[in-house]
Amino acid sequence: MKVAIIGGGPGGLYLAILLRRANPDTQVTIWERNKIEDTFGFGVVLSDATEGILAAADDVTHEAMTALMHRWGDIDVHINGACITSGGHGFSGISRRVLLEILRDRARELGTTLHELTEAPPVEELLDRYDLVVAADGVNSRVRDSRAGRFGATVDLRPNRFVWLGTTRPFPSFFFSFRQNAHGLWRAHAYQYAEGESTFIVETTEEAWQAAGLAEDDEAATIAYCEALFAEELEGHRLVANRSIWRQFPTVKCRHWSDGRLVLLGDSAHTAHFSVGSGTKLAMEDAIELSRVLQGATDVAAALRTYETERRPGVESVQRAAQASLEWFEATERYDDLEPLQFAYSLLTRSLRITHENLRTRDPAFVERVERWYADKAGVTPVAGKTSPPPFLTPFRLREMQLVNRIVVSPMCQYSAVDGVPNDWHLQHLASRAIGGAGLVMTEMTDVSAEGRITPGCTGIYSDAQVAGWKRIVDFVRAHAPDTRMGMQLGHAGRKAATRLMWEGDNEPLAQGAWPIMSASAIAWKPENQVPRAMTRGDMDRVRDEFVEAAGRAHASGFDLIELHLAHGYLLASFISPVTNRRADEYGGSLTNRMRFPLEVVRAVRAAWPADKPLTARVSATDWHPDGLTGEESVEVARLLGAAGVDAVDVSAGQTTPEQRPIYGRAFQTPFADRIRHEAGVVTMAVGNIQSHEDVNAILAAGRADLVLMARAHLWDPYWTRHAAYALGHPMEWPPQYESLNNYNARI
Repeated sequence: MKVAIIGGGPGGLYLAILLRRANPDTQVTIWERNKIEDTFGFGVVLSDATEGILAAADDVTHEAMTALMHRWGDIDVHINGACITSGGHGFSGISRRVLLEILRDRARELGTTLHELTEAPPVEELLDRYDLVVAADGVNSRVRDSRAGRFGATVDLRPNRFVWLGTTRPFPSFFFSFRQNAHGLWRAHAYQYAEGESTFIVETTEEAWQAAGLAEDDEAATIAYCEALFAEELEGHRLVANRSIWRQFPTVKCRHWSDGRLVLLGDSAHTAHFSVGSGTKLAMEDAIELSRVLQGATDVAAALRTYETERRPGVESVQRAAQASLEWFEATERYDDLEPLQFAYSLLTRSLRITHENLRTRDPAFVERVERWYADKAGVTPVAGKTSPPPFLTPFRLREMQLVNRIVVSPMCQYSAVDGVPNDWHLQHLASRAIGGAGLVMTEMTDVSAEGRITPGCTGIYSDAQVAGWKRIVDFVRAHAPDTRMGMQLGHAGRKAATRLMWEGDNEPLAQGAWPIMSASAIAWKPENQVPRAMTRGDMDRVRDEFVEAAGRAHASGFDLIELHLAHGYLLASFISPVTNRRADEYGGSLTNRMRFPLEVVRAVRAAWPADKPLTARVSATDWHPDGLTGEESVEVARLLGAAGVDAVDVSAGQTTPEQRPIYGRAFQTPFADRIRHEAGVVTMAVGNIQSHEDVNAILAAGRADLVLMARAHLWDPYWTRHAAYALGHPMEWPPQYESLNNYNARI
């Protein structure tokens, strides 16, 4: 096989090494427009896990790297005069120039042809002469840009400014510092990569950078400004430049990585923010996987498709983590209310990849310190000889409702009611989760009227029979799980009403028996769905009163809390989103107008609901649609709800329109709860693919939410809360029926 590689960065050079190492008959030629050693930047960071992967791929290269690496295990976070240290993280740094020289020498040793200071021939010419062409020409890839349509390339230029500098100060750790001055908040990311050589990246917002009057390419002014700003951190050492311009980070994604026998590698195909240090890692791991699939391949284009199929999930996982990390640094200003310890914890877990227990494995003393602090803030009295409870087992108070822990069973529609009346299925579903130890158990969306039902199988709270059915369930929980509180979610399906049971066809219209539906505007969910009528003022009056009456019935049923469903495209949500609200009257247009009717309902319900009982609201923080609700608007929605008497906001996302384009992942909706909590100043509840107690504790300890809602985890295991508490060494008391059985089994 003849292989042409455009670009002599780490990815291209490492691919040449692996291809020649695996098969000396493979002819590899690299074109690099610069000298290999004329690289920009300073150091490269690799984790211990990445080093293990590289060692397995080519031990000779890894040994050469290891001899010149600087290693550290601590992360120091400097904020507001405090330094918080966490250890056990396992990183190494190496000079980017040295790394490239090692890779160059190894590639040449194995017989690679390398053309430095030479532009590569046109791709079409290379494809005529070579079996495979690899574009490893970096973030500003000319090859990718020339075929952007074929690759489906997008470049998201992020708002923050950053500059890559160096210094002679030998940092003993991975070092973060946050400095506030008259121009704004400045972030420093620093680490040592060789004796007397460290990377020193400075990052800030566009507004702060503009206020400071710095030019993109004035290195002297940049160094003078940053040396004065970070004089304490530099300890008398100087900063140095190396093509150090102020840039904005480009997040590169491609729908396809290959085009026939042409493939993108590394930054040309995908980028990951420098705050997770993954650019070089991704490029070299790309090379490992690409080399593997090419061994013995007779159809190069097919091999490239296999490469992408097998490599993409790992890359996208890193990119999701990098996105969460870069967004944390873009919005660090919102965390100025956090105490230094919680701020540091938030930074360490910002990518959502490091969980509470993962951090405990690395640095148990640090996590114990965080747990003691969190328990103290929650008012937990220390018990001699016992460790502090994990965050999710601390109490939380909303008005006069006291929760024994922070776990909430999320509303889960069961589609099993008859005429809206809950039955034995609902009793076992809710009661088993209550006995399972959750602090709060929520009903499914319970409709305020018959026409407000999603399906004929949905529960309601608009008749005496329904009140009796709900009271039976609440009374059972009171008797057998007295520590658990019960909440009812009230809603109206709006344009998503009169559809089939989920397992018969999600959001598909009823074949017969459908009832008239309404929404903010006359827009059907899909063309095959019924077109709702646009609500009149009379409709609004009636629906508002139905919510008020439902609240009264919920109180009569014995519920401790009610939640109003203002999310997922249902009736009240249809007013909030610009995708579903096209009204030209005082209830459409601006966010103020779109919130007018939902807030009217909230205020009416709050007035009718007992003052000692909390009221919450579920919102969709994003519609996952380019014309939908913006992040700024979602914060304002939460702020308006809080002012109207809502005690906590349950932050969900999407389901507003079938044209949504969600970005899924573990705890993928938590960043929305985080932003709303800090920017709107309201209590938030996080929901969305939160599966483990590690995730729950990290969300709470970092201050991303105050309560955590879980659905699937509680479907798989109704006793999830008890099992999690036991696993963490804080077992909960069982009901006497089970406790006596445990004692009996212990005796025999």
